[in-house]
Order: sequence, then structure tokens, then C-alpha cells
Amino acid sequence: MNQFDSNNSHQDHSTTNDDDSLVALDINAADSIDDETLDTFYDRKYLLSVMMATLDYMNARINEGLTLPYFADIGSELWQEKPKTLDIYITDEIEGQALNLEARGKDYATNILSYPSELPVAIIGLMPTLSLGELIICHEVMVREAQEQDKTVAQHISHLLIHGVLHLLGFDHELGEAEQDEMERFEIEILAGLNLPNPYL
Repeated sequence: MNQFDSNNSHQDHSTTNDDDSLVALDINAADSIDDETLDTFYDRKYLLSVMMATLDYMNARINEGLTLPYFADIGSELWQEKPKTLDIYITDEIEGQALNLEARGKDYATNILSYPSELPVAIIGLMPTLSLGELIICHEVMVREAQEQDKTVAQHISHLLIHGVLHLLGFDHELGEAEQDEMERFEIEILAGLNLPNPYL
């Protein structure tokens, strides 16, 4: 049964959207992740709706004066006018462990890794779209955590995607308690907008 009541069909998914804020969402998977897993857990329309909710929320906060740490130099107008792109890669626990060791020096598979685009301001200004970067989800860890936390997989994926995008924008809960509180507040409010429960309760 599909977690999102919709269909996917290939290892390499790309979707475009009519909303100007996110022009493309590319979903790729390791060879070890079969089509049934993608069809069941990673419906692109659903993932796109989560990404759009996140970007819409952050745009509203920008209008209230929030600065995105990784995009502070480009200014809010340029940020908001540029269509965004995002890459998502689904992998298994073996590759996830290797990637986490390489990226963070931690020898275990984690639920999600965030790789910001880190493009120079001058390059962003010249490009027709703004790449947010790439999120890598370890499927086995994500499913196990959902079970341990008594959540549906859809709820946990939604939370992880929002959490990952906030990292791509430069927010980091590991910097201190204030940063953690801010990031969790964003996540809770975005999820509430999607009619999903507070993941921290």
C-alpha cells in the first residue's frame, strides 16, 4: 500500500511545478532501493508539497525580517524571485554509513544528510534558478526511526525533509540551545500547516 496514495515508477524522478518558488525537484535512488520502495514511500507530488510548504513558510518569515544564514549575502528580493531547485537521493544503510563518515566523521548511517549548494553570490545572480543543494535520505534508518518513535513513515519523511531544507538554508540546531529552539519552532509550524503533528511530543 502506498504511504501517500499516489504513484512513482522509476529510479530517477524529476518533476516541475507551476509555483515560481520551486521549479524542479529531482529524486534519485541507489540501485539497492527498488521501485516498490520508491512508489510506496517517496511519492514526488507529496514530497513537492512538503518542500513548497517549507519554502512558503520561510518566505513569510523573510518578509518579517528573517535572514537565511547561507543566503544572507544575496538579499531577500533576489532569494524570493529566483526559482529554486532541490535534489533528493535515497540510499541504503551501507552507503549511508560511508557518506556520513566522509561528510561528518561519524561511522554510522544517519537519517538525512544535507549538502548545501554553497554557490558564490555572483554565480547565483547569473543563474536562472537557485540550487538549494542535495538531501540524502537513508531509507532503512528513516523507517526504523518512524517505528521506534511510533510515527507513520509519511510523518517522519515530512519532518526529515523540512529539517534537511532548513539545514540547506543555514540553520543548525547543533550550534546551541537558541538555534535548536528556533529550528524546532520552524519545523513544528511548517508541519502544522500540513496538518501533521508536533514531532517532538
